[in-house]
Amino acid sequence: MLKRELIDEIAKEQNSYLKRDISQAVDIILEAINEAVAKGQRVEIRGFGSFSVRTRKARITKNPKTGKVMDIPTRKTLNFTMSKSIKEPLVNSDK
Repeated sequence: MLKRELIDEIAKEQNSYLKRDISQAVDIILEAINEAVAKGQRVEIRGFGSFSVRTRKARITKNPKTGKVMDIPTRKTLNFTMSKSIKEPLVNSDK
């Protein structure tokens, strides 16, 4: 789903609001999430999931094409953990 599709879905449910107002609200929410994660804070949205920053250790690896040994430095990555209400239908859909 694209951002504009999300805005369209919200507009269908909340037809008393203008799309530009909904778009602005979505932008504010996404910006708040971005700022919190950039500060290293955990963002939890109940019923959806949580975003957190994790640090990956430095490691040494080998380039399979050239065989050259490379040092990969420590870096931060974004981690998303989905809520149980999202995870269960995904796991049970395989059965």
